[in-house]
Amino acid sequence: MSDDKKKRLSYWYFGGLASAGAACCTHPLDLLKVTLQTQQEGKISLLQLTGKVVRTQGVLALYNGLSASLLRQLTYSTTRFGIYEVGKQAMGSDSGFFGKALLAGAAGAAGGFVGTPADMVNVRMQNDIKLPPEQRRNYKNAVDGLFRVYREEGFARLFSGASTATSRAVFMTIGQLSFYDLVKDLLLKSGHFGDNLTTHFLSSLTAGAIATTLTQPLDVLKTRAMNAKPGEFNSVWDIVRFTARLGPLGFFKGYVPAFVRLGPHTILTFVFLEQLRMNFGYLKPESKTN
Repeated sequence: MSDDKKKRLSYWYFGGLASAGAACCTHPLDLLKVTLQTQQEGKISLLQLTGKVVRTQGVLALYNGLSASLLRQLTYSTTRFGIYEVGKQAMGSDSGFFGKALLAGAAGAAGGFVGTPADMVNVRMQNDIKLPPEQRRNYKNAVDGLFRVYREEGFARLFSGASTATSRAVFMTIGQLSFYDLVKDLLLKSGHFGDNLTTHFLSSLTAGAIATTLTQPLDVLKTRAMNAKPGEFNSVWDIVRFTARLGPLGFFKGYVPAFVRLGPHTILTFVFLEQLRMNFGYLKPESKTN
């Protein structure tokens, strides 16, 4: 490889755009995951829940809260991908996995906090379909939801569940971004794979599985915190004890739909991101030290 060979890199905002595109495809799965997580009693399968929603609310009900989901990705994912991408490029190609993991954790913490208001509105809009008509919040869209929460419950309520959302985002970003880079590098160095769709697919599938396992307990706690009525829980520990009544598996409630949703979402995000990088990224000379 010559010293003047060009390497195409991502712009900082590509991750947010890719995540928003993936959210449009996987939103119904995210909605079903939230509904399973917030039911305290009774058992219902993913297929049964899908059929129930379609029969009672119509097919379009599977896209309830899409505007909030997009707003969440454009805040949460843009922040974490942006910080990670800029930091990774500043660290250079010699940065090891643990350095990237620490960077991903910091990026995830920032993204999780910034995206908390949109995330809360997203959870509420998705959960509306399982509530009786008189108890539904009926937010018109994400912006309407933000303003109504601010007017009716106060500014602090917009960041309800921020601690669990931030903690979850740390592990999610480590699982997705740093492990994606790790697996991709290993595949490329093996000599059997190139920088193509197959490599991107395998790397993102592995990253999605790791991220789901790391984040599911925190995801359950975050969902309950954001969907709770004012004063229902006094602390995160109250939510932990409430969830623990279901036993250890209560913290992994909705794991299958979470993976079914997060796997495709992770794959689509990185496939879209790599296509943006390869077609619209910027060129930078790649030096090689002998």
